[in-house]
Amino acid sequence: MLKEIDGVPVLAKHRATCHCGSVELELDLPQGIVNPRRCDCSICRRKGAVVASVPLGGIRIVKGSEHLKLYEFNTHTAKHYFCGNCGIYTHHQRRSNPHQYGFNVGCLEGINPFAIPDVPVNDGIKHPADRVEA
Repeated sequence: MLKEIDGVPVLAKHRATCHCGSVELELDLPQGIVNPRRCDCSICRRKGAVVASVPLGGIRIVKGSEHLKLYEFNTHTAKHYFCGNCGIYTHHQRRSNPHQYGFNVGCLEGINPFAIPDVPVNDGIKHPADRVEA
């Protein structure tokens, strides 16, 4: 759990925005940033974001829902949201746990994801949902 990153506190209710500010989210982070990670699946490799997760009720769209665009592919379980103006990925409903949102740590106001040491990479290439059982 990260309650502070590079001297900046992670607030229990933390603001997150896209680059242009059209989309603003409020995240419930009572324990700080839990389990920050990257993923090497086809979309996450291209996004390059450090993500962490919250329950579905842990993200509230404060403004700009009309600017959010949805992208789905493959199993259509994960729902990836990004700003239609600036293109920044803000959050996604997870395929591994559809009861959670993954969020872009880089969208948290004042937080530099590059200051998080030793961010692990999850194996999204061999995702269990993609495996065919014989």
